[in-house]
Amino acid sequence: DGGHFWVDTDGESNETLGTNDADDYFLFGREKAFVDVMGHHGNDFQLTGALWIELNRLTDELVVRGEFVCIPGYEWSANTAVGGDRNVHYRREGETIHRSSHAQIADPTDMVDEESDAHTAHELFEKLKGKDCVVLAHIGGRYADITFAHDEALEAAVEVHSAWGTFEWVVRDAFEKNFRVGIVANSDGHKGRPGACYPGASFFGSMGGLTCFLSPRLDRDAIFECMRRRHHYATTGNLMLLDVSAGFASDAELFHRNPDIGPCTSETVRRVIMGDIARVADDEVELDIEVAGSAPIERLDIFDGLDLIETIRPYGETDLGSRLRMIYEGAEYRGRSRTTVWDGDLTVTGNGIVTASMLNNWNLDRGIREQAAGRLAWKAVTTGNFGGLGLAMQDRTAGRIAVRTPHVEAEIPISDFGLEDMIFKAGGLDRSLKFYRLPDRLSETRIAHRMSVAVAAGRDTRLFVRVTQEDGHRAWSSPIYLFR
Repeated sequence: DGGHFWVDTDGESNETLGTNDADDYFLFGREKAFVDVMGHHGNDFQLTGALWIELNRLTDELVVRGEFVCIPGYEWSANTAVGGDRNVHYRREGETIHRSSHAQIADPTDMVDEESDAHTAHELFEKLKGKDCVVLAHIGGRYADITFAHDEALEAAVEVHSAWGTFEWVVRDAFEKNFRVGIVANSDGHKGRPGACYPGASFFGSMGGLTCFLSPRLDRDAIFECMRRRHHYATTGNLMLLDVSAGFASDAELFHRNPDIGPCTSETVRRVIMGDIARVADDEVELDIEVAGSAPIERLDIFDGLDLIETIRPYGETDLGSRLRMIYEGAEYRGRSRTTVWDGDLTVTGNGIVTASMLNNWNLDRGIREQAAGRLAWKAVTTGNFGGLGLAMQDRTAGRIAVRTPHVEAEIPISDFGLEDMIFKAGGLDRSLKFYRLPDRLSETRIAHRMSVAVAAGRDTRLFVRVTQEDGHRAWSSPIYLFR
């Protein structure tokens, strides 16, 4: 029961590294982007004592009961070698800010609290113990290294997407370490547009993300409980509706906190939702997924942790038409200069291009630069996310396409394009070029899918989904964690 509430807690204003002042920042999110929950997370090494007091005043005064929630917090902005960026969310105003450093704070009066600094993520978690707060692992310029430091009691989720790109690798890191975390997305925008953050002509390669909280109420108490129980999903900025649950034939024990870190309350249930941790008696569970997209749905990928267990498409082989997709994706590496350049061209022989369009081209200084029936040239980048080209061909199967990019060159018979991806690995971080075929028109914006899933013995079964829309937007549910 409850609602879907849209959240962007990580962005900056001009007082640190952004555009417009903090008051304008919050008002844009509330009045223009219509987000339900907001925060302001300036770099801690730029956050003066006076600004911290002002931000706390704003998060208290701008709340609209039942309509809009502000959360006080900041970005702990240390280099990756000592833990990397973390977003700290406080339940109440007036808490101490534990900076990674005072590196860009020049006023001597601001040095009086230097003793409260936390120079490593381990020190941060130690100083935050006992405080009413939630930490998220943030992937910005100084990406969070959860393999170096992670506190299961404090750090509730990892960030899969922001204006910096897409970071599925941090979810894999969590699974490999057997952490029980949720999945979030934020903008980390620097343009004063929380909740509707577009990169424009800049080194950011994506639209800013959003998190949707599944909460019974829109108030700070309910939102914090939602964060701590991982009842949320992440999107690349679209307003897709997503529900994932698991049903049991026998009674299961649902834990209100992670039982691995200490005693906690629990209840007996026959169904759990995304983010929940439960002990089950059944060998199999029924996984139920409902999606209402903001555009036609292209595919639904279902995972158990690191393993893809099924892909659902609302179409089949017999529905495929003359529309082709070329997808480029990935990054150079995890750090700040992760951008991969995909500038390239393609030529067509024995067929012709009727129409061509770019997918996920968020930078106005890039896009299609040359187009004819037999040739296409473009400029594009990815930063861990994906982009691509959509081509409608004159003939469904005739001819060949030759593609040149800095990382992959390929020549493919058009008749080879099919339902499944043809994948050309391209080094770097999850970098590849993919080719497949679509129906001439996609119209299905809703999917309801039920399947039986085996519960593993001796480890967590970690069930989550990734939804991809025709327009290039995506969503990721927080995992359901089941064990026997």
